[in-house]
Parts: sequence; structure tokens; C-alpha cells
Amino acid sequence: MYMRDWVKSIRKSGKTMPILSFPSVSLLGITVRELISDPALQAKGMKAVADRVPSAASVSMMDLSVEAEAFGSKVKVSDIEVPTVVGAVVTSEEEADSLRVPEVGDGRTGLYVEAISNVVKMVTDRPVFGGVIGPFSLAGRLLDVTEALVYCYTEPDMVHKVLRKATDFLHKYIAAYKQVGASGVVMAEPLTGILSPQLAEEFSESYVKELVGAAQDDNFIVIYHNCGNNTVQMIDSILRVGAAAYHFGNSINMADMMAKLPPDVIAMGNIDPASQFRNGTPESIRAATLALMEELYPKYENFIISSGCDIPPASPWENIDAYFAAVAEYHEKHGV
Repeated sequence: MYMRDWVKSIRKSGKTMPILSFPSVSLLGITVRELISDPALQAKGMKAVADRVPSAASVSMMDLSVEAEAFGSKVKVSDIEVPTVVGAVVTSEEEADSLRVPEVGDGRTGLYVEAISNVVKMVTDRPVFGGVIGPFSLAGRLLDVTEALVYCYTEPDMVHKVLRKATDFLHKYIAAYKQVGASGVVMAEPLTGILSPQLAEEFSESYVKELVGAAQDDNFIVIYHNCGNNTVQMIDSILRVGAAAYHFGNSINMADMMAKLPPDVIAMGNIDPASQFRNGTPESIRAATLALMEELYPKYENFIISSGCDIPPASPWENIDAYFAAVAEYHEKHGV
């Protein structure tokens, strides 16, 4: 599949590409803890989601703890919530120097690659995307998120050392997804979204650009995700990474973002995962989805409706179904 053409075809197909995988737990009757620990369940869950909704792609979980765990981070696991990283593994330049770059297969990384290997055989009517964290978001978890922001000012060399090792691992991890047949990855770089544009340029842009340049080709693409509230201000830096498409969170005004994008750059977003998918109602999510489409679809052919981030595990399927129904309703009214 020529993936760059596929990205451009989503809008004309009348489809949508929310980041939808964790709610598979309710379809399977399992816990989040079970899902993140079993590649067979992950594949079964992605297949169940694909069977349930007409999404443009099958997207793996946005689990931002996986890569950090492979580096040695402690992870808090829950039956009902997405895993989170606890503490730091690097607190000094000496620890940055001695930090070992893991192999794909360390921690749960092998499980996630195995899941995608299974899914590409089960979901054959749409592209399958693996999920990876971005380099600065990974480095921030290794350094502790709060401290990482301070270190950008006080210990920039240490941050760059950790970034170098994070990026070296991500090269291998993305390549593993590519090798097992994924059509691309969704790269989540949300921590960059709270940096200033100048810091984002220094501590994220070049590393992401390196990863995109190495991995992306006609049959494999990177979709860059950032849900930080500074993304509109740093859009020039974000665009320079060269991703095939961009996905933005609900902390920004999507109209403001679209006004800054060239017409040939595809952007997706940004129905609120928490207030709408998780805590809304079928009526509220229908209204929010139609309102955003009515606002932006007539003006921007490069805008694709989506969730603002990954949809939480406990989101009611009545809300998810209502979202897809609203997308279909808009296209039936206006034509695809």
C-alpha cells in the first residue's frame, strides 16, 4: 500500500482515524493489566475494534510506559487505567553515561511487536499502526518529567545524552514494527508540547526528524502526535520533522492550528478523550463531532476528524459508536 496516498485518501473516503485501542478491554471482558501483558489479547482486541467500527486504520495502544520500562523505569500498572512511569532512572550525567540502550524485546517491547505481527494477519482491510513514544517524551520519563524540564536549562548536555540513547533505541523499535509488516507508527511526543518553541527545536525536532527520515518510505509512514498546549506556537518546528501526517490534542484550538498548516499537510484531531469519549454522552459527543466538522471541513481539505489523544480504557462504547455515527451523519449530509 502506498501510504502517502492512503493518508490523503482518508478524507475522501469519509472515514476517521481516532486513536482507539484501550477500550478493547470491555469488548474482551479483560483488564488493562491483562491487555498490556499479552500480545495475543492485544491482537484480539485490535481485531475486535476493527470489526466494531469503520476506522481508517487499526492503531495500537498509546502506552507511553513501554519504552521507558525497557530502559529500567518502574511502571505503575492498574486494572482500569493506562500504565504510568514512576520516578527516574537518570539523575546525574554519570548515570546518563552509563545508561544502557536496551534491545527490542526487553521489558514488554517484544510483546507489543509480536501483537502487531499477529494483527497484520488478522486485520487486512486497513493499515495497521504500531505505537511508539517520541524521543523527548521518552527521555523525560527516564529523567522524571518535571526534572527534565528543568534539566533543559541546567543540564542540557545530560538531556542530550539521554536523548541520544532514547533515539538509538527508537530506531530499533520502529524498525522492528516495520519488519513485522506494520504500515507505520503513531509517534507520541506530548512532553515536547509543554516546552517553549526554542527548547522544542533543540531537544525534540532533530531527534524526531532523524527517526522519521530513517523509517519513512512509500510503504511505511510516521504519524506525529502531540497533545501539548504549545503546539500551535511550535508548528514550524513540528512540520520540519517531515512526518506524513500530524495528530493534535484537544488542548489547542484546532482552527488555530489548521490556519497555520500548508494545504498539503494532513492534520487530525481533536475531540476530547476525557470529557467526551470517557465522560460525555452519545448526545454530547455527536454535537461536538458535528460542530468541529461543520467548522473545519468546508475550509480545510487537509483536516481529518479524530480523537484528541488516545481514547481511555473505560470509555463507554455507546459514546465511541456515537462518534462514528456522527462522522457518517456529516458525510451523508454533505457528501463524501
